[in-house]
Amino acid sequence: MSGGAWLIAVAAVPLAAAVAALLAGRRGAAAAGLLGSLLGTVAVLGLAAAVLDGGVQEVLMGGWAAPLGIALRADGLATAMLLMTAIVGSGIALYAWRYFGAAHATGAHESPAPPHDVRAGRPETTTDRPDWLFWPVWLLAWGALNALYLSGDLFNLYVTLELLGLAAVALVALAGAGAAAAALRYLLLALLGSMLYILGVELLYAAYQTLDLQQLRARVQPSLSAGLAAALMTTGLLVKTAVFPLHFWLPPAHGAAPAPVSAALSALVVKAGFYLLARLWLDLFGALPWQAGPVLLGVLGCGAVLWGGVQALRQQRLKPMIAYSTVAQLGYLLIALPLAGQGAGGAAAGALTAAVLLAASHAAAKASMFLCAGSLLAAYGHDRIAALAGFGARLPLTATAFALAALSLVGLPPTGGFVGKYLLVEAAVRAGAWGTVAVVLAGSLLSAMFLFHALSRAFVEGGEPPPGGAVPRAPTAPQLVSLALALLAVGLALVGGPLAALLATGVAP
Repeated sequence: MSGGAWLIAVAAVPLAAAVAALLAGRRGAAAAGLLGSLLGTVAVLGLAAAVLDGGVQEVLMGGWAAPLGIALRADGLATAMLLMTAIVGSGIALYAWRYFGAAHATGAHESPAPPHDVRAGRPETTTDRPDWLFWPVWLLAWGALNALYLSGDLFNLYVTLELLGLAAVALVALAGAGAAAAALRYLLLALLGSMLYILGVELLYAAYQTLDLQQLRARVQPSLSAGLAAALMTTGLLVKTAVFPLHFWLPPAHGAAPAPVSAALSALVVKAGFYLLARLWLDLFGALPWQAGPVLLGVLGCGAVLWGGVQALRQQRLKPMIAYSTVAQLGYLLIALPLAGQGAGGAAAGALTAAVLLAASHAAAKASMFLCAGSLLAAYGHDRIAALAGFGARLPLTATAFALAALSLVGLPPTGGFVGKYLLVEAAVRAGAWGTVAVVLAGSLLSAMFLFHALSRAFVEGGEPPPGGAVPRAPTAPQLVSLALALLAVGLALVGGPLAALLATGVAP
């Protein structure tokens, strides 16, 4: 297949699989979802090979060139994000197949204890929930992510962003009535972010009569319209990405959702906002002499690292702690943007490589952690950290996966998180940003404090017995998936060089 054919397959396969899963209904949705995940991953691998071999791949839909037509483009950055989504998303799909399948097999669709609100620290419930709807909605979100990474103009980025937001809200709502408030808050904030983004898009179109990113980059000039558009679009994306101090919707939404949904939201969905911010400030507005925007993003990133770490340290439940950790980890990605926008030197290239490597390592490690939390909820009936004593002996696979994921998030060798933070600190030192270096080190220390506090419960005996006094148990297959994702976070330490070469494909001059 040609690169263009692979590109179309990447965008079309998840959406086609979503329709197939919806038509298959309760009995066949999981099979359609797993098949769609497999085919989607194959398509992404084929596209990645085409990009590495032939450079940027582009398809003009209907044969119409910009500004009238719709262009799909895959450069190095988009391909790296597609690979991250496909590999981590496949792991989440495998976990969801066993997670939702086990509930369906019981017939009663109930967790080990009576249904309660998971936000209060009690068991997740599947009572009367159409769990099979996870598959079409998740595949729709996956397809929207792929289309977003491939879109070459601002309006189609808006359309895919809206599809992704609606699918994410629907995934949160799968948790039932207990997650209704979190899903509604998520929806309202997503709509607010979309309104701000599209207002900025309209200003750019009125000023330059095109929305194609390449054409806009050549035409955009410092002006009031361009500056206001940049401010509106950036603010909207900050809301949708849950960047400090606009993060208040994220912990309730990620904490209330079922474990596979929490993993997908934290590992993959929030990365869409980071990708668009990178496109805006490294690509579209990269040639303009504007420093305030990237500097502000860096300041917000520093605040996110520190605030998210402190809030995670204060949590008494595992899922909210992991959710606040996401707020902190997103901060590292924002810190890298002003460093990556400082020209074509080694500091800029290293910062972009660090950002993408940190994003991929976070995706694998955070997905593993949320899936570990799901296994602990299944075994203990709750996720209160103080009452999870001894889970290392009772669930050794889960404890090992959690430990490896924690090593990557803290940034200890030999993990992808360590290499990403090393490259980020190196770029900051080259740029003379010593304050950034201090924040990265302080954030790593905070991560070590709250993650190793939770991990220490694995080696402590005692605690509350699970419901009914039974020995805590969880299915083995989901634990193996979480362990595989944690090992992926460790193995990403080896991809720094190939990733830098991939990101150089199609980089803007």
